Amino acid sequence: MSTFTKTISIRWADLDPNFHMRHTAYYDFGAQHRIEILAQQGLTMQVMKEQHFGPIAFREECVFRKEIHLEDQITISTKIGKMKADASRWTIVHELRDDKNTLCAVITIDGAWMDTHLRKLAIPTPKLALDVMNSIPKTDDFILL
Repeated sequence: MSTFTKTISIRWADLDPNFHMRHTAYYDFGAQHRIEILAQQGLTMQVMKEQHFGPIAFREECVFRKEIHLEDQITISTKIGKMKADASRWTIVHELRDDKNTLCAVITIDGAWMDTHLRKLAIPTPKLALDVMNSIPKTDDFILL
């Protein structure tokens, strides 16, 4: 598989007073897609809870290129842009495109894995997280950190 994609439905609640998608909705769609991808690969919320680790964000940024409106058909695609060999740190890139394949937005998130008992970075990276991160497609300009 070259990428993970999903068609998303823009809800009335996703709009702002200018009748286009509000800026925080982009981040919500990115977060939801990441969690769905992890779950599809066997790294469910329940597994993370049982093994006491989960993803943590250091930085998240969205570059808005084209307005998204209520009736637009939007596809979100997700790939890894950067990652350490042990998957302890990573950058995930989401692209949101309309039905004409026009790039509407790019969300970039830098993160790592946190031990939820110690409340510190999980060292070493849990094996399941390493396996799942290695299974996610990489961007064309992927950088091994």
